[in-house]
Amino acid sequence: MKSTAVYALTPRGAQLGKTISDQMKADFFLPSAFAADFDAIPFTGMLRVVKKNFSLYLRHIFIASAGIVVRAISPHLASKYEDPAVVVLDQEGKFCISLISGHLGGANRLAKEVAELTKGIPVITTATDSAGIVSLDMLAKEKNLKMLNPKAVKHVSMALLSDKPVMIFDANNRLGLKNKDNSIKILWINREEDMRDDLPGVRVTFKVVKNPSPGHLILHPKCLIAGVGCNRGTSEQEILEFIANTFEENGFSLHSLKCLVSIVNKNDEPGLLSAAKKMDVPVIFLTSDELKTIKPPHESDLVEKHIGVKSVCEAAAMFVSGNKKLLVPKIKTRNITLAIALEV
Repeated sequence: MKSTAVYALTPRGAQLGKTISDQMKADFFLPSAFAADFDAIPFTGMLRVVKKNFSLYLRHIFIASAGIVVRAISPHLASKYEDPAVVVLDQEGKFCISLISGHLGGANRLAKEVAELTKGIPVITTATDSAGIVSLDMLAKEKNLKMLNPKAVKHVSMALLSDKPVMIFDANNRLGLKNKDNSIKILWINREEDMRDDLPGVRVTFKVVKNPSPGHLILHPKCLIAGVGCNRGTSEQEILEFIANTFEENGFSLHSLKCLVSIVNKNDEPGLLSAAKKMDVPVIFLTSDELKTIKPPHESDLVEKHIGVKSVCEAAAMFVSGNKKLLVPKIKTRNITLAIALEV
């Protein structure tokens, strides 16, 4: 998707739109009658250009009345989890209104960004922002935490707005809320199994959570490092199945897989590369010298004879995770070795 589109409907608005689009390096759209005067992309009808562009851009900035914009975008709205950010401002740039996707789409942030350019006032109407309370869905996005059940956000937010306590299980402080002077009432939970169904809460976990309470927001951090060794010619499917089965057997969520790690000798291994691409995670390749700095639980003279190091999967997982312990020590099939570590 492209980044930002700016629209104006009048010559006066076009002047402001030109300034904004130049500063933000955005695509600029104007009615064909005067688009050429501002080196803009011409359109012949607002409804048509919005229909064409709405799903192509992450952010839309309209210099127009809110009513016109609402009518133009309404047929294309899906949900707050999918819709792009939409900001509306008057042609003087006095008021920059976050209209759609304030949190997850980033419209609140965009409104503030545009207001800074126009010396205007950002208008933010989302309840948590106007109350000065942390938005957990926005915080989760900033921390790259996967929301398993986004609909639970409303239960947590309602508790925060009502000044009621919210349980949080976050053993490794992935949200960054521990030891802070927070404006919210937090009931810190030390053990995941101590979460109570009768209270709203947030669980930051790399474990699979089946049938969570409707009031519990489940967040999966990218924190599991998979060290992988494999024979030449091992297929993508074999690698995918072994990793998936191992995660399932241990109750780990694949949403928490951060990367695969192997020895640099495997940097051209088609099956490994395509498996990582399929899982949408990077592959990190380590040198023999890097792997030799790690003392893993299991070492092999046979492996050392073939590739010069006594361990690939365990040493790789431990090196990248920075963890001296493994969640899953080396397991293997005929063609693959695998170890999993928790990033510290």
